[in-house]
Amino acid sequence: MSDDSTWGKVRAAGPLLLGVRHHGPGSARAVRAALEADRPGVVLIEGPPEADALIPLAADPDMRPPVALLGHAVDEPGRSAFWPLAEFSPEWVAIRWALEQGVPARFIDLPATHTLAWETGPKTSSDDEEDEDEEDTEGGPGAVRGLRVDPLAVLAEAAGYDDPERWWEDVVEHRGPGQSDPFAPFAALEEAMTALRERHGAGGRPRDLVREAHMRLQVRAARREFGDAVAVVCGAWHVPALREKTAVTADRALLKGLPKVKVDLTWVPWTHRRLARSSGYGAGIDSPGWYGHLFRAPDRPVERWLTKVAGLLREEDRIVSSAHVIEAVRLTGTLAAVRGRPLPGLSETTDAVRAVMCDGSDVPLALVHDRLVVGDVLGEVPEAAPAVPLQRDLAREQRRLRLKPEALERALELDLRKETDAGRGRLLHRLRLLGVGWGEPTGSRGSTGTFRETWRLRWEPELSVRVAEAGVWGTTVLAAATARAEAEATTAGALAEVTALAEHCLLAGLPDALPVVMRVLADRAALDSDVGHLAQALPALVRSLRYGDVRGTDTGALAGVAAGLAERVFVGLPPACTALDADAAEEMRGHVDAVHGAVGLLAETLTGTPDSGRGDLRGRWRSVLRALALRDTVPGVVRGRAVRLLLDDGELEPEEAARLMGLVLSPGTPPADAAAWIEGFVGGGGGMLLVHDERLLGLVDTWLTGVSAEAFTDVLPLLRRTFSAYETGVRRTLGELVRRGLGEAAGPTAPAAGPPGFAAEPDTGRADAVLPVVRLLLGLDVEQEHTATHDNSLAGVGA
Repeated sequence: MSDDSTWGKVRAAGPLLLGVRHHGPGSARAVRAALEADRPGVVLIEGPPEADALIPLAADPDMRPPVALLGHAVDEPGRSAFWPLAEFSPEWVAIRWALEQGVPARFIDLPATHTLAWETGPKTSSDDEEDEDEEDTEGGPGAVRGLRVDPLAVLAEAAGYDDPERWWEDVVEHRGPGQSDPFAPFAALEEAMTALRERHGAGGRPRDLVREAHMRLQVRAARREFGDAVAVVCGAWHVPALREKTAVTADRALLKGLPKVKVDLTWVPWTHRRLARSSGYGAGIDSPGWYGHLFRAPDRPVERWLTKVAGLLREEDRIVSSAHVIEAVRLTGTLAAVRGRPLPGLSETTDAVRAVMCDGSDVPLALVHDRLVVGDVLGEVPEAAPAVPLQRDLAREQRRLRLKPEALERALELDLRKETDAGRGRLLHRLRLLGVGWGEPTGSRGSTGTFRETWRLRWEPELSVRVAEAGVWGTTVLAAATARAEAEATTAGALAEVTALAEHCLLAGLPDALPVVMRVLADRAALDSDVGHLAQALPALVRSLRYGDVRGTDTGALAGVAAGLAERVFVGLPPACTALDADAAEEMRGHVDAVHGAVGLLAETLTGTPDSGRGDLRGRWRSVLRALALRDTVPGVVRGRAVRLLLDDGELEPEEAARLMGLVLSPGTPPADAAAWIEGFVGGGGGMLLVHDERLLGLVDTWLTGVSAEAFTDVLPLLRRTFSAYETGVRRTLGELVRRGLGEAAGPTAPAAGPPGFAAEPDTGRADAVLPVVRLLLGLDVEQEHTATHDNSLAGVGA
């Protein structure tokens, strides 16, 4: 049995007070040992009392920590708080022990009805997390906010440590098996915290006074029912306050008049990453993955850890062998001895991994820290846990589509021609429309077709709050997304917002919302006369037509609106491009680019439809571009872009483009206007055009060398912005061409012996140089070698 003196200190003729560090494996092991030794009749735990009914779910085999209690205001789900628990959390160990022994377990912290009434947004409840901007008198009459105290940091400094984590490991996590007194660590912590509370009071946390008053009342109620057979598991900081003798009336006075709000609580999955202090969690720890390993490892934790590290590095194609593990184990022991530590800790293992397995590099070490020291473990909760109807429907959809939430970020490639992948895409788009950012769309690798989607998925615990907030829109994901889309359509402030919403409806497969959105879209398009707004709206509308095709959605209404919108842009664009300043001209150039791409897609989409009789959309658009290219009142950046688009489409001969450039770059044109034209013409990937057409490059070079010193200062920012967008190889090639000398080809009248950038005859020597590589890629050499070997074998047989 334990030493009577230490047992007496933690009992002190009252309840068994077990002060712990949240999420500490040493504290968790000590709590289990103390409960086994004391065998209390009831276990009181720091946490919201409204969650007492949820405690039995901790015994469900489908409950796998890390998990968290989520509390949110019923009328305002965004007002929420979390109480996270890991398998190595002392509170979780206490809950599990009570359920295993058939002993009642209760939460005794301040009720969530008051906590959430205090809060203004999602919070992670902890001893150390308070809003820095709270009023100094919060927490009761006369409560004064002082300097915030970190108890572990103060104790570590007093012990001569500069790192609180290292101090905690040495005095708690590395307690040897020979120290059999289960109450000794709690007695030592209580004595230390009592000294700190005598000096620092509430430690700059005025709300703690209110919380501790409620805890004392709950402890008194339990003692009336169970006598002294009461065990309390709470943060070590609170133990002196719970031991303090106070009047019941004084405690009730602190709780009188607290704000209230109606709340709901449930269990939700949590992650190791969200337990980390770097996530902003006030009671977080630096290394949840390492602490979980220490809690689970039955023996030789350092050897098992370094073996796990070696396995991860080998998966990443690092050369790591068993010899590396052996040497790293030896080095950790040596480092611990040199540093005077009882056992190797995380700092020793990290230094050993860096030196032995990572060749002194911090790059692979960062992977070890991210994947193992912190970790991406995602907990699970049973279906029996309370949840809003929308959350249950989402869980059903996740199972049906085999789309499991994971804490580790991963890429998901979808082929929309497959029914399961199409369903996954629709679900992710519906959740984005509801503000649940489980997935973010990214560019597809290896394909630009509309039948493919690439998503970057990562489930964060806060998304459970977003789902609860979205529950006001409906009880299923489909119904909620439909209602949200209809509401956003009626409140949208700009035409582009409505067209983007129409695109989202098609992507998310919301046929019931689309008529409402289209009706609003048609009304807005008819009333909006701003060409910029129309040009912004057209691309999203055309993309919607394309997406509708691949998803089999009826987009007939969209086709008519899109074609009408394009016609209005054609008519209104030339007048809208006059009398623009530099910023407006740059914005208009973006509109011209967007409309150009949209018209090409729209013309293809309308081919063979009733709307195809509207005429040649491409032809009319090219007429608009010609008008923009030849009008002197149009800003240079827009004129240059119009010429470039016509040249790329083959509607303008290179000689004509060179003539227009020569006119613009003539001495009579102000340098700033000429530079703007150049920016419009060669900006946005125009570097290769200059590489392959030395005539145009020569015109730019001749003009630039002729600009006066005074004007050069004005045009330099424009030119630098244009040419800095080119890839490094393109800029280097242009520099080499200019240094070599452009010769007569620089002049506008240089004879063209062949296509720009090509010689009159092919260079067979340069072509022959690549033949060996081409043959190797096609496997021709291997095939010939095999044929020759086969022929030789036949010849040998014949001989």
